Amino acid sequence: MQIRTINKKDFLKVDKMIREAFEHTERGYGNEAELVDKIRASDTYDPALEMVAVDDENFIVGHGLLSEVEIVDSDGVAYVGLVLAPLDVEVSHQGEGIGTNILMELEKIAKELHYRFISILGHPEYYPRLGYVPASKYSVKAPFDVPDEMFMIKPLYDNALDSISGTIKYSDTFNE
Repeated sequence: MQIRTINKKDFLKVDKMIREAFEHTERGYGNEAELVDKIRASDTYDPALEMVAVDDENFIVGHGLLSEVEIVDSDGVAYVGLVLAPLDVEVSHQGEGIGTNILMELEKIAKELHYRFISILGHPEYYPRLGYVPASKYSVKAPFDVPDEMFMIKPLYDNALDSISGTIKYSDTFNE
């Protein structure tokens, strides 16, 4: 398996995979493919932060996308980081570590680009084993009601979230 940056010819396959992957979750499909399209069309989209996993036969079997968010403190000061949305794996390949490998590669790129953190709204049994903790541990809140254990964050370097607290602000892309 190879993890690589996405290219435009991958978009249709990834769209189909996102839909199928999320249809098989307990929450079902929630317009994740449309969100990806909106993020790609935004001014802050960075193709280096969108990866696919490709198997030995050159088929795409996984996908992950990071996009910018901010933690806004009580004084209105904003600290830029990233949010993972979505991370998806071909249904027939789930449970093989593909999502973990994609996320590890995305984290590596995010560190190289000097981002402070990655925020995740996700499964509380999957992400903690990858170093994600409830964002409340860092006094970071979601902008909506969500169970504490599902709203997670991971600092990307030592002291990245020291003296920072506030509420995550998603780009307008998430609200369209």
